[in-house]
Amino acid sequence: MSCILLGDYESVSRLNIPMFLERVSAGFPSPAEDYVEKTIDLNELCIKHPAATFFVRVQGESMTEAGIYPGDVLVVDRSLRAGHGDTIIASLESEMTVKQLHLTPPPVRLLPRNPAYKPIRVEGDMVMEVFGVVTNVIRSMKRGG
Repeated sequence: MSCILLGDYESVSRLNIPMFLERVSAGFPSPAEDYVEKTIDLNELCIKHPAATFFVRVQGESMTEAGIYPGDVLVVDRSLRAGHGDTIIASLESEMTVKQLHLTPPPVRLLPRNPAYKPIRVEGDMVMEVFGVVTNVIRSMKRGG
């Protein structure tokens, strides 16, 4: 799975969108409520460190079991220190990829979240650079048939 850089987050005007107090049921429907709890700005919700945030579009299917699919846009924070189990954007031998970082036991591994793909062991003279930690996934829902 590879990534296409879409660009850095830049300061934009706020866009406050209504957020309803009641949660939506994914099981049995509940009666609709006619009031709004507050408004939210998606930038505030998804971006904690604007100066260190960038977006990438996903290519490939190696992370589908993590809920990351081709065409998704990932919100990536460069200011976060990547830890064991984080989903990261990394450059491995100059190729960008999104994988789950595993630090223990050694050696460091980049794990796909799709059994059709093999883990990548980072060892020897391999050069790996972590570009950031994935904090959010943005996906467009398909409509119609």
